[in-house]
Amino acid sequence: MYIVSACLAGIKCRYDGKDNGDEKIIQLVKEGKAIPVCPEVFGGLPIPRVPCEIVLDDKGNIKVINKEGADCTENFKEGAKKTLVIAEILGVDTAILKSKSPSCGCGKIYDGTFSGKLVEGDGVAAKFLTENGIKVYNEDNYK
Repeated sequence: MYIVSACLAGIKCRYDGKDNGDEKIIQLVKEGKAIPVCPEVFGGLPIPRVPCEIVLDDKGNIKVINKEGADCTENFKEGAKKTLVIAEILGVDTAILKSKSPSCGCGKIYDGTFSGKLVEGDGVAAKFLTENGIKVYNEDNYK
């Protein structure tokens, strides 16, 4: 059993109200082998929403800021916590999450300038899940 980013399962929950449907992931959900989650929605953010990216503040702390300058860090943290609770309840030890996302990205995320530039790093939920023993993959590198 996996938890998977809901947008990969074909659910229209991206920041722009669209999805990133991936046929292999959709099939896992249909077969009952995966449960879709959206940490950003779990954290109380609407669909659609202003896009967010991760930045470092003056003290080196991670912040999630939307394109209009609003701090959405607490929403992202809350969504990550709720996602972990679901994984724990289901006994899931593996997640397949959307690459590049400020919540789900693993390995590379956008750099915080809203210019499309990628940097090494993990999204808030991906990092939190990893820190709590969940193996995290993206749609391109899962088994």
